[in-house]
Amino acid sequence: MLSFRNTTMDISSSGVDTAILSVGATEQFGPYLPMHLDTLIAELYATAYGRELNAYVLPTIPFNTSEEHANFKGTVTVSPNILTAMLEDIISNLTRQGFRKFLVCTGHGGSYWEGAFIKHINFKYPEIIVITANHNNHLAWEEAIEATGLRDLNEMHGGLLSVCTAMWLCPELVKSNSMGSVVPSENRFYADYMGWDKLTQDGCWGQYDEGIYSPEQLAEKGKTFWNTFIQRRTEGLKLIIEEGYRRKTQ
Repeated sequence: MLSFRNTTMDISSSGVDTAILSVGATEQFGPYLPMHLDTLIAELYATAYGRELNAYVLPTIPFNTSEEHANFKGTVTVSPNILTAMLEDIISNLTRQGFRKFLVCTGHGGSYWEGAFIKHINFKYPEIIVITANHNNHLAWEEAIEATGLRDLNEMHGGLLSVCTAMWLCPELVKSNSMGSVVPSENRFYADYMGWDKLTQDGCWGQYDEGIYSPEQLAEKGKTFWNTFIQRRTEGLKLIIEEGYRRKTQ
């Protein structure tokens, strides 16, 4: 695996033709968690996929389509048009340098642009292939939840799993206090139509109660969940991108 920390000579001499583009987010995670968690998650994805594919890993873009969180101060949201135009420019530039295989991954669950972008870029550029790692997403999630022991988890953003993630990846930034609440199930109907300041108590779509787990237990659950989830999503990626490129360009 290579990254932006390598030199241009390293990258040129390696013969690498695969690049990883990852997108995080800068958005609220309730009153007590830092706003870069999705960026840290995207970096985990990019590193794991880069190792699996022996790819060139670019820096993670820290902004995304975070409209649902935009009324919370500090959140940054960009339009899907701006974000996908930048990603296309990056892919186009790297294609001129000889890259032919690309993987796009995002740490933000609200990245609805991803599927349409992948389909459009593959149509527009017949000489390359662009994939995601969503081929066994549901199975990976279920296995990770089982491994972590959080079978009754009911959250979308900013609950117990988010606290576990932060306690593993950036414990020094966590203010460990109870937060969130049980969000009525009918609110899901409106989650894409308005800001979550109107649908949740404090931006958390989920609940965390302080004192049930120790900081060490929270961190271990975060580590177990993400290692399991990412390992499962990594399986089969090399076959998909190599075979997909062969079929597309033959």
